[in-house]
Amino acid sequence: MVKKKVISGLVALLIALPALATEKQVYWGDTHLHTNRSFDAFTNRNFSVGPDEAYRFARGIPVEHPGHKARVQLETPLDFLVVSDHAEFLGAIRHLYNVGISTDDMGFVQKLRTWYVQYLIRDAIKKGEGRRFFVRQLPEPFDTPQEAISEWDLAGSVFPTVPVIEDQAWRDIADAAEANNVPGEFSAILGWEYSLIPGGANLHRVVMTDLDGESAKAFQPFGSDDSLYPEDLWAWLDKTSQDTGGNFIAIPHNSNISKGAMFDTITMRNEPIGPEYAKIRRRWEPIVEITQYKGDSETHQTLSPDDPFADFENYPYYIQRDWTEYKPQVGDFVRSALIRGLQLEQEIGVNPYQFGVIGSTDAHTGLAAAEESNFHGKFATDSMPSAKLEKWSDNANSSFGWAMGAQGLAAVWAEENTREAILAAMKRRETYATTGPRIGLRFYAGYDLDGALLASSSFPTDLSGAVPMGGEIAAKGASAPTFLVQAMADPKSGALDRIQIVKGWISEEGDSREQVFDVAWSSDDRLGPDGSLAAVTNTVDLETGSWSNAHGAATLMAHWQDPRFDPTESAFYYVRVLEVPTPRHSLLDKLALSDDVETRRPDVIQERAYSSPIWYRPD
Repeated sequence: MVKKKVISGLVALLIALPALATEKQVYWGDTHLHTNRSFDAFTNRNFSVGPDEAYRFARGIPVEHPGHKARVQLETPLDFLVVSDHAEFLGAIRHLYNVGISTDDMGFVQKLRTWYVQYLIRDAIKKGEGRRFFVRQLPEPFDTPQEAISEWDLAGSVFPTVPVIEDQAWRDIADAAEANNVPGEFSAILGWEYSLIPGGANLHRVVMTDLDGESAKAFQPFGSDDSLYPEDLWAWLDKTSQDTGGNFIAIPHNSNISKGAMFDTITMRNEPIGPEYAKIRRRWEPIVEITQYKGDSETHQTLSPDDPFADFENYPYYIQRDWTEYKPQVGDFVRSALIRGLQLEQEIGVNPYQFGVIGSTDAHTGLAAAEESNFHGKFATDSMPSAKLEKWSDNANSSFGWAMGAQGLAAVWAEENTREAILAAMKRRETYATTGPRIGLRFYAGYDLDGALLASSSFPTDLSGAVPMGGEIAAKGASAPTFLVQAMADPKSGALDRIQIVKGWISEEGDSREQVFDVAWSSDDRLGPDGSLAAVTNTVDLETGSWSNAHGAATLMAHWQDPRFDPTESAFYYVRVLEVPTPRHSLLDKLALSDDVETRRPDVIQERAYSSPIWYRPD
């Protein structure tokens, strides 16, 4: 059963207060942002935007761009931000460049090495070659991350590790968070990035906590220079949580370039995943980042060949020293990982990959900007359209240029805008992701739910026995659960094309299965006699970058049951909402350059939202 409704006057209100008549509201934020305290941000010439400026920009306050130096500002401020600078060499490159590292207590050989390293780094940055210098420090490529770990010596990096500098940088971040935290209005959340990348396999995690700044000064962020094994990070989180009374989570990101290792069936110690590992991982990693600047991690067209929308913001470049061919694998993507989790649960009794999703940016400018028309590049050196024409921007393993996607945002259903409430919502997986627009999204499952509830002014408080996104629903005899979906367009972005529900399950024969269902769309005349749905009209004007919302809907609703439901099969369901086509930032740059530019990227994009799944359990 499909329901659709076009509402114009109410949409802005619903986006601003999308949890009307319920105790929870949706809060928008970015959990993944780097400032000039990150070594790669500073070597790429972010000299000016530190933690305080990053939080101020997220609050809607103007700041100066670290690259082109123009005044920049978010049109719609965020509700929360996590400054997540790399734990490795935290603040060290900035300090080395601006102040230098004292060699007073060093031996002669160590002094020579330190002086030489300082000269190399300073000279490269001054010449504008910091990015090339950084790339030369990346790991050599390996096909197997487990093998690469034994060969990877992070401590031998040319970058200096100076505990006193890292400690001061962490204190600076903590102080900036306290200065910008306004409970009920804006949550300045503390975090960092654990940057594990053996052999070019991205196994990074953003760690975040609800601790206040003063309490967080009791420890130094745990990085891959402390351990190359995620299990040790989780053990540290457990101990530090007990010591401080704070809550922590770790958020995997860029699984799309993990060489199959992020959601593997073996650990980084090359051991099969067992029940204890699965329990610990599920505890500390309840959500993952499904979309960001370095590509989309929902799925890939080679893994989901029957999904016409799987070919979205592919990023086929590994973060390593030399180019090797990109090979998408099951362990790289969220959809296949969710299915793999069901398989592992059948084998070991625990699902290690029962996670929700968020989006974030991974900007290294300190500017949390995810809109196509307000995209400032990943690095300060990538902030102007003309800079993307530089020959060295074609380097295949680079995070530069039009290969970057202007995405995404984290949406969290929480009782209030505080650090504690936001982290609690993430722990219960009541979250969703968008690629930038503020698409309102509700998703519930229950039994015998009336579709008329969707149009009720008290929805969803009048639901009885239903679970929200991120939840589980148990079997009720042979009855199929009912799903209710409500999606609202961002009035500042594209109207809605369709709502889809993506199902994954394990067949009776033990095979993995997936299917995408169109459950609501913008106009009846798009549905063909054979049940197929015609593509929404693309109105993007390639000469001006303008477009029309005439063929989309402001609001879409769906009351749906799985037509191939089997009460004996474990399954998950998540929502994907698509906008009508709008111009990608690569087209806007091309028009700004007034030239025949080959961006090697699409001119148009269909922005989207992904809900966290709801899991059905037979028993």
